[in-house]
Amino acid sequence: MNFLDQLPEEKWPQHPFIPREELTGPAFLDTGACLCALQDSPSKDAKNVVWQCIGNQTQGVYKVDTGKWFNALHDSMKIGKAIEDDSNGPETNKTLALVDGKFQEREPNSAQFSVYDRACTGKNHSIFSTAYYRVLEANGTEETPVDILPCWRVGAGPVQIQDVESWSSKGCQDSTPAPFFILWNCVLKIIAGPNNTVNSLPVYCPPVDDCQVSRLLGEVCQIPDTGDYVSMGPFEPRVCQKGYYCPPEANGTEELPCPQGSYCQLGAATPTPCAIGSHCPEMAEFQLFYLPAIILVLVDIILAFAIFVFGYRQRFRQSSSQARIGAFSKGREGMGGVMAKMSGYNALSDDPNDREMQPLDATYISRRPTLGFEAALEPEAGTETDGTEGHKPYETNPQLQAFMDAMRKATEAFDFGLSFRYEDLTFQPKGSPRPILNHVTGSIDRGTLTAVMGGSGGGKSTFVNVLMGKTNHTHGFIAINNKPDKLKRYKKVIGYVPQDDIVLPELTVYENIAHSARVRLPRTWSNRDIDRLVDAVIDCLELSHVCDSLVGSVSKPVISGGQRKRVSIGMELAAAPMAIFLDEPTSGLDASAASSMMRTLKSLAKLGISVIVIIHQPRVETFEMLDNLILLGNGQTIYEGPQETAHEFFENMGFRFPPHTNKADVITDIITGHGREYKPVGDITKEFLIEHWSQYRANLTRDTSRHTLSSAGQGLMHKAIKKRGAYRFKQFWLCLCRAVLQQYRGYWSFWGEMALSLLGGFLLGLAQNSRNGVLFKGTYKTYGMLSTSTDYIAAPQFALLVAIAIGLVSAAPGVKIFSEELLVQNREAEAGHSRVSYFLAKVLCVFPRMVFACLHFSVPLLLLAMPVINWGVAFMANLLYVFCIYGLATIVSMICKREEAPLLSAMLSLILGILSGAAPPLRSVKGWHMEWLWRASPGTWLAEVYFGQLVGPYEYLYNIDTAAGMTGFHLGWLWRNMLILFGIGIGYRVIAFVFLCFGHRLRR
Repeated sequence: MNFLDQLPEEKWPQHPFIPREELTGPAFLDTGACLCALQDSPSKDAKNVVWQCIGNQTQGVYKVDTGKWFNALHDSMKIGKAIEDDSNGPETNKTLALVDGKFQEREPNSAQFSVYDRACTGKNHSIFSTAYYRVLEANGTEETPVDILPCWRVGAGPVQIQDVESWSSKGCQDSTPAPFFILWNCVLKIIAGPNNTVNSLPVYCPPVDDCQVSRLLGEVCQIPDTGDYVSMGPFEPRVCQKGYYCPPEANGTEELPCPQGSYCQLGAATPTPCAIGSHCPEMAEFQLFYLPAIILVLVDIILAFAIFVFGYRQRFRQSSSQARIGAFSKGREGMGGVMAKMSGYNALSDDPNDREMQPLDATYISRRPTLGFEAALEPEAGTETDGTEGHKPYETNPQLQAFMDAMRKATEAFDFGLSFRYEDLTFQPKGSPRPILNHVTGSIDRGTLTAVMGGSGGGKSTFVNVLMGKTNHTHGFIAINNKPDKLKRYKKVIGYVPQDDIVLPELTVYENIAHSARVRLPRTWSNRDIDRLVDAVIDCLELSHVCDSLVGSVSKPVISGGQRKRVSIGMELAAAPMAIFLDEPTSGLDASAASSMMRTLKSLAKLGISVIVIIHQPRVETFEMLDNLILLGNGQTIYEGPQETAHEFFENMGFRFPPHTNKADVITDIITGHGREYKPVGDITKEFLIEHWSQYRANLTRDTSRHTLSSAGQGLMHKAIKKRGAYRFKQFWLCLCRAVLQQYRGYWSFWGEMALSLLGGFLLGLAQNSRNGVLFKGTYKTYGMLSTSTDYIAAPQFALLVAIAIGLVSAAPGVKIFSEELLVQNREAEAGHSRVSYFLAKVLCVFPRMVFACLHFSVPLLLLAMPVINWGVAFMANLLYVFCIYGLATIVSMICKREEAPLLSAMLSLILGILSGAAPPLRSVKGWHMEWLWRASPGTWLAEVYFGQLVGPYEYLYNIDTAAGMTGFHLGWLWRNMLILFGIGIGYRVIAFVFLCFGHRLRR
């Protein structure tokens, strides 16, 4: 039983294969599914037999005189009985209409014909006719007429999905077709011909089980062996197959293979040309981007070659320099060196000062020549007894002479030290119940080595910070060269060496010192003058033999700890300071290195530079080198004066210094309140010591004239200070060159990031490869009942994975850009370096790194995932998201400790990726009134770019507006999304810069 058995005949639907009457002569179905029958002519002025074709068979072809009429090929008086007889077919070149009993010629689409009859062509459609004949035969034998079944599923009834008016106006196309796309191909591949006409309108048929499963999986029903798409009934349309295109002019009746050099997506009306550099074979469903992969390989080869060449040139220069030094040494070896090579023993030095083999002389004392700054400790040459005038040691030492000449040129003064006088100096932080410094009064002479000593919490660091102008005092005043003034005016001529050796490990000794000099020296100096001072500082600090060596880090040292300390001091001396403060200069050094360091500082003081050090329990030799002491306790002065009289001062208070003891240790015990061992009876508290000093100082008369500089000298000094420091643009260029050099020196880190980016893109692309680039499926714009399972979430999920992958790959490298050197930057900023120039240079120097990382990520991703998105758009979107992640990592590096920043940055990047609007969907978020939070994340804007570009190309096929409404994304916001991503990246960097200037407390 079929569905027709359940209906009375008068309610049978219009169906070309359902016979309505008994045929009495030749008949067939034409290409418009019209029934054409040969019959006697109803007009006397025409041929004897004519053909009549009607579209609506419910009328009966022998009962009505409507429809189209055609003359028979042969005028005959007889009509054959066989319905298959085609010997006397119609003349289709002339269309006739019966009007008032007479035939009149009409146009095929004349309005006189009904909408059904206008489809008639009079041309035999052999497949239609064969099916019609089989139905007639089945009815005669009482068999089931399977050819009239509207659906392949037994017992299934069709659902008409397009009416006559729609078909007449639009045919087998979308109601608003795109210029180059057609929606449906009404060709049925199984019977190799078009079935849908106005007389056989498109219908929907319930699918068979296998087809139902395919549609639920989002696939079109297809033949398993060939992969060809198949309909579920003779009149059910299907979409144009992938790899083929259906030209609009054929109205869905042709399906042509996609030519080479183009690709055809599902339902394509015209082939889409492949982009330049992509590969599209014949019948391609997508394009493969090979040009970006070729570019990536070439870029990697060029980068590796450039790094190799640059490194080789550096090693060649170093070896050439060492060879010149070796040749110079060999020229001085003499014959002893030649004999040594022949014998295998080391040669004795031919030094003319070597007097080991000379006779002993009671008046002769062998001495090692003094080098560097320590030569300043030599006694003045010439004596009054021999009639010669004494002169300074540096006048006979070319290294010191060059340094002193540069100092005088930088300060425009002969005596270039600074003296400090301070009275009632007080500092009390806001909210603190008591001051850290409390009415400290005293002075520091020009050209002296002064030590600030005291116990923990005694106020040493605060006192030094106030003197340097790093901390503003809340009471009292400070006079520079006996003139009260703002300390900020002297910021450029005051150097500070922190306790830790804060230098850039990726730079050499020379590069660290030279950068400080180029930024801080007078802007009027030429490069030659700057290099001369840098060379003099390196020579005087005895660093010439390691000047081309990397400094290295504390964990991976390259030079010794003492040399690192000297580099740190050299960075300040290269700026020609008039005063230099040092925090624990001997910390972490062995006894020999500490002694050498203090001799260097003593030499600097003797040359006229004011040297102030914070020091704990110095050795005897170190203590005796000090000129003055400032002893603090509870933020107040316990003693301030010459080092030689300090023990006498405490002895007058009843303290006794045991013989053969370090006076510095005894004094430290006393000022920290642990002096009972040295004073068995009496008060030893710090309060007593402070009170005693106050009384003692009241009786002192101090000469302040030694602190005074003439008005002319003061004016010249201020004029010279104003010239200090390079212009900001030059500082930017210097910082940029330094940052690029750092990037080169850390090339292993660079290649590591590139490898992770490549791996991330490869894995993500591999995971999406099975989709063959189809990341969206919606409901068809017409014939929606034939839609497969929709997939609105694939595109946002793809963007989510991209955001997470980029975040995890780029977060840690983004942190490292700043976190590794924030201490260096703080030191430089306090010395007058421009934070803006430094920050902009660091941001700009990593841009090529971001481009390369994005390239390594995007190429394998897009090559394997094959999305329909334009490659340039995808790369730009990925790059902007990398830009945002680097900006976020910059913020984290400004507020977190270096050890914690990478993990926190990765976690925040993961959160931003999750807030991309994929899960939970952005539409749901809008219902929570929380869209602003998601929109604050760059992940949402990245997802919107991908959604628009992955969904938009299917506008010709699917209802993409419905998909946009279901997900909450906008479709036409491509460049708005791009600009907002760029703006977010800029905003992150603005916030990071604010934290760079004011966030140092958060990093403690």
